[in-house]
Amino acid sequence: MRRQAIVDTAASVFARRGYHATGITELCVANDLGKGALYHYIGSKEALLAAIHDRVMDEVMLGADRVAEAGGTPSQQLAMLGEELLDVIHRYPDHVWVFLHEFPALTGERAEQFQGRRREYERRVEAVFRAGVDTGEFRALDPRLTALAWLGMHNYTYLWLKAGGTLSARDVAKPFADIFIRGVAGPAEGHDKG
Repeated sequence: MRRQAIVDTAASVFARRGYHATGITELCVANDLGKGALYHYIGSKEALLAAIHDRVMDEVMLGADRVAEAGGTPSQQLAMLGEELLDVIHRYPDHVWVFLHEFPALTGERAEQFQGRRREYERRVEAVFRAGVDTGEFRALDPRLTALAWLGMHNYTYLWLKAGGTLSARDVAKPFADIFIRGVAGPAEGHDKG
C-alpha cells in the first residue's frame, strides 16, 4: 500500500517536472521519506518509473480483458475498448503523462517488458479491427495502421480530458466510437449517400 502511494506521488512529480529533472531528494520530500526508506520501497528511480508504466498497463490490460469477456460485435468491442482506455486516461492523468513522455528513460529488461506489454495491447486492438474486416463489418483496412490511428486518437486526450472537468471519459468515448466506427464501416453498414 505504501509503495503504491509512493508510485502515485512520483507520477505527479514526474508529470510536473519531468523524469530526468526530478532528483531523489525531491521524491523523498514529496513522499515525506528519507533516502533509505524511499530506496527500500522503490529500489531505484528507474524502478519507480517502471512501476508507473506498469500501473497504466495493468489498468489498460484489465480493461481489454473485460471487453474480451463481454464479447459482442467488433463495433461494440471497439466502443468498449475506447471507454476502458479513456477511463484509465481520465483516472490517472499524471501516470499517463509519464507513460507517454518518459518511456524512453526505461532501459534494458524494463524497456523490453514495457514494449512487449504495449505491443500486446496494440495486438488486442488490431484483432478487433481484423475481426471486423473478416466479417465485413469494417472496410478492408490495414488492421495495424487502423489500430495505431485509433490509439493516437484516444491517447491524445490526456492533454485535455481532466478529472473534475466538464467531460467524463464516457462523454468522450461515445462520440469517439461513433466517429471512428463510421469511418471504418463496411458497405453493409452504409452511409447515407446524398
